[in-house]
Amino acid sequence: MKDYISNSHISIKGARQHNLKSININIPRDRLVVITGVSGSGKSSLAFDTIYAEGQRRYIESLSSYARQFLDQMQKPDVDIVEGLPPTIAIEQRTSNTGPRSTVATTTEIYDYLRLLFAKAGTPYCHNCGTKITRQTIEQILDRVSRIPKGEKIMILSPIIKGKKGEHKEIFQKIRRKGFVRARVDGDIVDAGTDIKLSRYKIHDIDVVVDRLVVKSNIQKRLYDSIRTSLELGEGVVMVARKKKGKWEDMVFSEHYSCPGCGIGYEELAPRMFSFNSPYGSCKECEGLGMTLEFDPELIIPNEELSLGEGAVHAWSNWSTITQDHYSQLIDEFSGKFGIDLKMPFKKINKRFRNILLNGETQNNNADSFEGVIPTLWRIYDKTNSPDVVKRLERYMDYDVCEECSGARLRPKALSIKMNGKSIAEVTSMTVEKASGFFKSLKFQGERKILAGRILKEITTRLSFMIDIGLCYLTLNRRSNTLSGGEMQRIQLATQVGTGLIGACYVLDEPTIGLHQRDNKRLIGTLEKLKDSGNTVIVVEHDEAAIRSADYVIDLGPGAGEHGGTVVADGTVPEIISNNGSLTSQYLNNKLKVEVSGLRKKADMKNSILIKGASENNLKSIDVRIPLKVFCCITGVSGSGKSTLIDQILNRALMKAIYGSRAKPGKHSRITGIERIDKVIEIDQSPIGRTPRSNPATYTNLFSHIRNVFALTKESKIRGYKSGRYSFNVKGGRCELCEGQGTKKIAMNFLPDMFVLCEQCRGKRYNPETLEIRYKGKTISDTLDMSVEEAYDFFRNIPRIERILRTLRNVGLGYITLGQSSTTISGGEAQRVKLSTELAKQSTGKTLYILDEPTTGLHFADIQNLLKILHRLTDMGNTVIVIEHNLDVIKTADYIIDLGPEGGERGGEIVAVGPPEKICRIRKSYTGRYLKSVCGM
Repeated sequence: MKDYISNSHISIKGARQHNLKSININIPRDRLVVITGVSGSGKSSLAFDTIYAEGQRRYIESLSSYARQFLDQMQKPDVDIVEGLPPTIAIEQRTSNTGPRSTVATTTEIYDYLRLLFAKAGTPYCHNCGTKITRQTIEQILDRVSRIPKGEKIMILSPIIKGKKGEHKEIFQKIRRKGFVRARVDGDIVDAGTDIKLSRYKIHDIDVVVDRLVVKSNIQKRLYDSIRTSLELGEGVVMVARKKKGKWEDMVFSEHYSCPGCGIGYEELAPRMFSFNSPYGSCKECEGLGMTLEFDPELIIPNEELSLGEGAVHAWSNWSTITQDHYSQLIDEFSGKFGIDLKMPFKKINKRFRNILLNGETQNNNADSFEGVIPTLWRIYDKTNSPDVVKRLERYMDYDVCEECSGARLRPKALSIKMNGKSIAEVTSMTVEKASGFFKSLKFQGERKILAGRILKEITTRLSFMIDIGLCYLTLNRRSNTLSGGEMQRIQLATQVGTGLIGACYVLDEPTIGLHQRDNKRLIGTLEKLKDSGNTVIVVEHDEAAIRSADYVIDLGPGAGEHGGTVVADGTVPEIISNNGSLTSQYLNNKLKVEVSGLRKKADMKNSILIKGASENNLKSIDVRIPLKVFCCITGVSGSGKSTLIDQILNRALMKAIYGSRAKPGKHSRITGIERIDKVIEIDQSPIGRTPRSNPATYTNLFSHIRNVFALTKESKIRGYKSGRYSFNVKGGRCELCEGQGTKKIAMNFLPDMFVLCEQCRGKRYNPETLEIRYKGKTISDTLDMSVEEAYDFFRNIPRIERILRTLRNVGLGYITLGQSSTTISGGEAQRVKLSTELAKQSTGKTLYILDEPTTGLHFADIQNLLKILHRLTDMGNTVIVIEHNLDVIKTADYIIDLGPEGGERGGEIVAVGPPEKICRIRKSYTGRYLKSVCGM
């Protein structure tokens, strides 16, 4: 029986990780399993911190001790027994923290296959004249070299090592055996007969110097012999170095690829040639970033209403008095030379003179010509050695498209390799959907057909998966750090499906986040495909369609934090629905519904913000009117332009107008009605802190008030303790052995690092003297261990503290502890901590709140509480704008702006506007079609 269980189920006994109450459960293998429950009920503790962590720990422990020291290792979860567990793979929902070099194509490994495809089946063209490049004969090479002017010094070189690490001792031995006495190593000529020592871990280029000569009329035979020798030694490649104006310049010739007209030679095509992370493929100017840092006129002169006399040139206003006087003198000279009124607003100055002020007199090289603000700043930037000056100047710089490669990231030679007339950069600029069509249309003949066949299959399979999970609108060159958490997770899912693994256990965190209802079915289909391949798929999910599609459901609860951590119900969907003890079942069988009491507010379009000509990314120069003092939902399929409109245009424009932010708003003509808003608050899912020291109590400023309470106790006053005494971040009251962290990290080398209780304070964070001070019988350390619910009851009589704790409870965070490390708080929880922080502040009634998918991580019951809070904000005269796909949220909106009709290039238009009842009646609105069912229409 035990063997049957271990083969057919993952058996978990005594799971106590975080708030789990020693649960026992058998999870069927090779099934789609959904774990659901209210926020904080223990879903992630079971799925990620127990199942995934144990699987990962077992895998790493199977490796050698040498390999283990290089890997991040996971602590053993607090569980008695886990049996029948396959290898685990986690695909989490989190915003990407990758660098600017990572793209959709590199993350999905499509770019690796693309590089291989272009190297094996691409057709080279001359990047100078556009001629199709063919292989050259030795006679053609000789003819081209013979045309070098007489008297020039040249070297005939044979490249034998190109961009490889190592000491290469055997290469130099080979050179000596062949009778050659010189070599060029990393650009320098060396004596091949000496003991040459190269760094083992650096990349090197080694060329054999076959001949050195001066071009004359009678050297044809010598040239022929030297070129032939070089071609033999260099496997068909010869380099001719010419000395021009004191510098050596290389000409590359190849029996493989070289332009007959220009003489531009290509090495044998290789994948590294198309890598923007390699020095052999990346653009020299931007080093493969596709962008360069440039001075931005809008940052240099942020307020064009100011005159030059009033300090319009902001970049010259933050220097010492002497330097400012010098720049004031330059402005005086400029105004005097061109007759500019120093009191005239900058925007009214003639466009030609504005250009001269910024860029200088480019047509005039006289000594008295005006240098220009930007050239002056560049001169200082290039010459300074001061990090402070560099930092100050970079405030006025922004990334712009690289002029050398036009954002393509690669060198001209790489970009001149074509396939069906397209370069690799042109292919990656396509959307997933277009790229899929492009690769399916490719036809190859002969040897190329054999070489390209398997590569194309890998590419098209991955693209098909991405289309299936609603990512057809993304371009392959889209930077990973611009993707939402949901998009990044679905990309990782597509990558995993593409690997074709069998017998694994996939653990996913809310894969439906950021996905419109229209695309849910295809995503669920992908998960089922993963399951049908012989894998176990465990999903933490709240989406109703995903729950109903599960083979098995585990409902945790009944509440959050200490009130959760037990299995309320488990079984098939019908079994869950029939279980009256499950809160989830009551929403699935419609006994409970997400509803908001009260009448829908009517949008007053006269009291609104108007965005004219929004054209950033895929927006089609649309005019959007957003009513104020209502709950407004921005909807549409993934990639339709919602975040572009609200975050990149509206939010940045408001931040710039109200707070003087330097973030550049997306392209638009103008925005009117900004004066009706006095405060804008964006509440996103970024972490509330990046170190273990940050926690909800410190982020919400709650801990400052609690420290003041302890400082006002009688004993604290007698001892002279101020509020700073009770901070665990500074010396004085904290335990100095662990520096106020309560734990100590012990490096175990071949085992995971261990965190053990500090032996001095036993996890209390403070020294004994500080812990002697008590308020109502509790120490300052005890308060950090309290949940929000416990703290609310404890501090109920202190208004400032009670207000903050009440808002944390109202947003469904009653279960988190005040001292919980911010690194253990999910994106959805972080967003609600931020929301509660803003709610605890005094409302002005003219505040605009912007939230992007606030339902992330929320159960039906949590959404009900969240909606009450958001509608309460509008009752106070504020405006709430929510980007959302959840139909329960959308149906309660006062006003909806639906973008689309599709994603990417086929999106960016206004499909429908108005209250939910009106949206339901508009046929071309996907949102309206799905909204009908929840609105009872």
